[in-house]
Amino acid sequence: MAQAGPAGAASASVVKARRITQQLSEARSFIGKIWRLAAPYWWCDDLGIDRTILGVRVQLPERWIARGLLAVIIGMAVFLVWLSKELNAWNARFFNALQEKNEPAFWAELQFWAILVFIFIVVAVYRLWLRQMLIIRWRRWLTQVYFRNWLGNRVYYRMELVNYGTDNPEQRIEQDVNLFCQQTLAISLGLLSEIMTLVTFSVILWNLSANFELPLFGGLNIPGYMMWVAIVYAIIGSWATYKIGRPLVRINFNLERYNADLRYRMVRVRENAESIALYGGEPDERRRLHEAFGRIYDTWWDYMKYNKRLTWLTVFYSQVASIFPIVVAAPRYFAGEVGLGVLTQTAGAFGQVQGSLSWFVDSFTTLADWKATVDRLTTFGEAMDKARRQIETESGFDLHARPDATLALDDVEVALPDGRVLLSDIDLAVGRGERIVLQGPSGSGKTTLFRVLAGLWPFGHGRIQVPEGARVLFLPQRPYIPIGTLAEALCYPDKPEQHPTERLAAVLHEVGLSHLADRLTEEGNWALALSPGEQQRLAFARALLLEPDWLFLDEATSALDAAMEARLYGLLRERLPDATVVSIAHKETVVPFHDTRLVIDPIGKTLRAIPIAAGG
Repeated sequence: MAQAGPAGAASASVVKARRITQQLSEARSFIGKIWRLAAPYWWCDDLGIDRTILGVRVQLPERWIARGLLAVIIGMAVFLVWLSKELNAWNARFFNALQEKNEPAFWAELQFWAILVFIFIVVAVYRLWLRQMLIIRWRRWLTQVYFRNWLGNRVYYRMELVNYGTDNPEQRIEQDVNLFCQQTLAISLGLLSEIMTLVTFSVILWNLSANFELPLFGGLNIPGYMMWVAIVYAIIGSWATYKIGRPLVRINFNLERYNADLRYRMVRVRENAESIALYGGEPDERRRLHEAFGRIYDTWWDYMKYNKRLTWLTVFYSQVASIFPIVVAAPRYFAGEVGLGVLTQTAGAFGQVQGSLSWFVDSFTTLADWKATVDRLTTFGEAMDKARRQIETESGFDLHARPDATLALDDVEVALPDGRVLLSDIDLAVGRGERIVLQGPSGSGKTTLFRVLAGLWPFGHGRIQVPEGARVLFLPQRPYIPIGTLAEALCYPDKPEQHPTERLAAVLHEVGLSHLADRLTEEGNWALALSPGEQQRLAFARALLLEPDWLFLDEATSALDAAMEARLYGLLRERLPDATVVSIAHKETVVPFHDTRLVIDPIGKTLRAIPIAAGG
């Protein structure tokens, strides 16, 4: 028992040392994250300006525009600190003039103040304006980078197939990029400004502070005692703020995540409004939305609890700080050692020093939000990198381009993400102009094989040869229709100006959508405005317009009657006689429009080709 005390103390010391080491490691990791997110912009090679001015072509890299803006902003910050120093010195002269009832000096100092304040306001306004310009340029560049990484190499599709530990990419790109740019500049420039303020006013406060004698220590004199008081006051406040507010980092991260999840669920309701209405699924959707908001509600209470504690501290701290320096310096004033002007100047300098030292206290909430933003962007970036590496290195399919117009699969095996095999030993060759229908029971792998042919599906192995330079178009059961004008929806992924307006109207007429021909310039969410059958007919019109070499259809006529289905497949044969058509269909009415039937055997996991006799 005699050794329990020292052993316990030693154990506590070890735990404390580990905690400090962990916190230092977390700090280094966080700084590394910020550097990886921020540094590329300041060293990028992208052109920021490329225009002709007065007959001279001006090209300037984005990094030099950013650095120039930042240099001007920092220069303005330095100038504002100097103006604050001048206003502090003016404070002493002005109040001394009041105390001495020196009217000429009073009015002269008032005029000088008006000039300084006018300059201060002008510089502050344009400093903010330039910072906002830098923010939007940085956000534009970083958003383009995320767009490129997310959409490039079909990373977005891979991330939907496999959970990489991140969600809501739209929130990460739209909201978090914006917050990161704003917060990073605000925090870094604010810290820089506070450091310059601290250095400037520390000298002033030190010179204004007389030696303070400690009677309990034999009359020990402490030079610049007001400076030491400010340091101790700020250290206590910063330590208390950190201890009380640290949980807010995790809470802010979760709060943003749950808010994004609620937005995503509401978007899903809007996108599937008709299906939900037909099912009468409103109660279930309401329950799901209530559950999603319930997570926000519970997390918000945690936010309120810790924010209340932090507000108790910060409000008390700031209120005491407004009177504390006057109380500390008051004995010298009452002793007649300093005048009212020097007292107010000392209090002002103390406030500047204490404010700079208390930057952590005043900025903790922003810092907590910033860390949560950095963590969200970092995890999103890591998820995209992981998906991209797996696409580049882990796909078992050996893709090759071949000069002729043949699509060939050699010894192909198709699997699911968990490794289960759907199809094996597939050898298939499809030549130009062939028309093939793929059939099999539900869940046998028809759509997955469809994705393999499209080069989308990464799970499996084998050799796939695709026609070089061929234009390929896919018509899924639910075609993608972008928000915009009807012409943009029809021409996707081409631009409307690539096709004559008369041609757009003509293909709409051919597929039975004549009533839409005069609405080509009308903007809207056409995926909601058009019925499923109209959407499928629009997709066929898109195929007639784009004239692909290869056309893949996955239940592309499931919402159409037999007459319209026959009309559309007849149009394909008539308008696209050289195109290779591969269809997935359960309906037997589709079969006669093809030359070969491919049937999947789900038991043997094989593919069997059956010629289709003329006439069905």
